[in-house]
Amino acid sequence: MNSATARTGFWSQSHHLDRMTLRELAVAYLQYPAIILYLGLAAAGAGLWFVFPATIGRSLLAIATAVLLFPVVWYGLHRWVLHSRWMWKVSFLAATWKRIHYDHHQDPNHLEVLFGSPANVIPTVMVATIPVGYAIGGVGGAAAAFATGMVQTCVNEFFHCIQHLSYKPKNRWLAHIKTRHMEHHFHDETGNFGITNYWWDHLLGTYYARVAGRPKSPTVFNLGYTDEVARDHPRVRELSAATTARGRPRG
Repeated sequence: MNSATARTGFWSQSHHLDRMTLRELAVAYLQYPAIILYLGLAAAGAGLWFVFPATIGRSLLAIATAVLLFPVVWYGLHRWVLHSRWMWKVSFLAATWKRIHYDHHQDPNHLEVLFGSPANVIPTVMVATIPVGYAIGGVGGAAAAFATGMVQTCVNEFFHCIQHLSYKPKNRWLAHIKTRHMEHHFHDETGNFGITNYWWDHLLGTYYARVAGRPKSPTVFNLGYTDEVARDHPRVRELSAATTARGRPRG
């Protein structure tokens, strides 16, 4: 069996992180088509920098800016887009919202819907990194910032996977971010929007570390898309029914 066939066979089955080891996750992660694509785009960005190089100082500034922007952009998108209650009301956006976040909260440990869709991820990274990189260092700065954004996306996705993996990390920081993310998924989805850091949750008042005094959210799994909402805006429910009928598609 060649590697292409192995990858196809591997991803033809469903993967649940609560039933996987760290080693199994690493194998699945490195074979996942979107991750391969993201790493390829990061390499392409690095290659473009060599063709149109910016100065080392400007390149490092573009990279540092991309690193600092990543958690800001992620927080904003996670809180005000992925957890919005307006996307399901627009028919052509309902499918996107379902794919990129509703399905993940419905089944948090399902690997195929944990990864973001490249059709959404890549344009977002481009918009967040290329303009600021270009302003700092021209084409070379834009290439450096974009490559950084794609690498950060891969790192973010890997730690996101680890947070859903069924094991208790020994590393204190990893245990911390895993606990906060599990609280977001299983206790109250209106807080702890970060993945690898919670700076912006602290700053904007959405961080919480103790669930004892915080009531469990009734919408932690459906994100507010209740049966009552579905009667007025049925698109997500229709798509969910169709997905169930034919089996969950790969992400």
